[in-house]
Amino acid sequence: MLQNVATCCYKIYKFCSMIKDLIIEHIIHRDKPRVFLRFDNDAEAMALVRNELKAQWSATQRAWHIAYHEKVFESVCDLFFKYNVRVLKKNEYQADYIKPQHAPIKNIIIQQETPHADSLNKIKDFESWMHSRRYSDNTIHTYVNAIKVFLSYYYKKKSEDITNEDLVEFNNRYIIANKLSASYQNQVVNAVKLFFRITLQKSINIDLIHRPKNPKLLPNVLSKEEVKAILNVQSNIKHKAMLSLIYSCGLRCGELLRLKLTDVDSKRGLLIIRQSKGRKDRIAPLSTKIVDMLREYYLAYKPSIYLFEGQRKETMYDERSLQHVLKQALHKCGINKPVSLHWLRHSYATHLLENGTDLRYIQELLGHSSSRTTEIYTHVSNRELGKIKSPFDLL
Repeated sequence: MLQNVATCCYKIYKFCSMIKDLIIEHIIHRDKPRVFLRFDNDAEAMALVRNELKAQWSATQRAWHIAYHEKVFESVCDLFFKYNVRVLKKNEYQADYIKPQHAPIKNIIIQQETPHADSLNKIKDFESWMHSRRYSDNTIHTYVNAIKVFLSYYYKKKSEDITNEDLVEFNNRYIIANKLSASYQNQVVNAVKLFFRITLQKSINIDLIHRPKNPKLLPNVLSKEEVKAILNVQSNIKHKAMLSLIYSCGLRCGELLRLKLTDVDSKRGLLIIRQSKGRKDRIAPLSTKIVDMLREYYLAYKPSIYLFEGQRKETMYDERSLQHVLKQALHKCGINKPVSLHWLRHSYATHLLENGTDLRYIQELLGHSSSRTTEIYTHVSNRELGKIKSPFDLL
């Protein structure tokens, strides 16, 4: 189990010529715990982390990164030990590496610690309570990890001694300092509020917490021509069927991968999406074209349990593999936009709206609890905007 997702930075001193400094930074990246390896550009070092650690390059962070696991620090140490690298943890730093309290807030170095022993027991109680209330696995995982991050920051304190001011400081000195997202900040605030109310019968005064103002972003939408090009460029019937089903039914990626053979009702032309976001079932209409495509796919691959299985029978198809399929399709089509699988869902909703489908039906098809969530597609639909004439055309 993930013990801690607090930021941890270590300085590695090397007494040979390959790397001068290497910093291991453990942060939340794209809502997942990742370990970033930061060092001066060096071809030999880059080849080492890429080949030995299977590191990936992040263009936004300008650094190599690997997946977090409990033994990740030991793995990196073992690798560089072969090159006579001595590893020093944060408490072995020289004093000049410690930022003074009055220093500007930048990337604060935080030692990786586990929460106070008293807090660990309360975290287990909190997790058990969430299971008993039938919270989704994703929610439990997110909230428990958020609590561990927060309590690890105050690892010397018992949970009952933590105050509102501590959470404000955590927001500023940890989340904002490390440039973590506003959505992650809200996750931590919600998790802390629930944790203190359930385990300590103590409410955090939410009015005193610095909540971020979430940016109002428009959904990314592809044109019908772009969607058609992406789907038609696929020569593999399995890949084509997967991408086509996401677009034709407005599915989330996880919903597609969890589909089972019994969820396809070809006679009635319906797809049953079970226990999706919010633990809700819903149905989506299947077009005759997609039914024919699924029949062709079934005859070729003969899946046994899941509609789309991985290399091994009875296992779900891997999400990363599907993302790679989309990336290859974009390359073949010459589409240079940073398209993700979710863009197909957004495009489905927008194209339905442009075709005259009532917003209420679109809400049901997408599985939105609130109509306000669905209304965002009115801002990207050109059905009404296309009728507006610019005064520039009248000059």
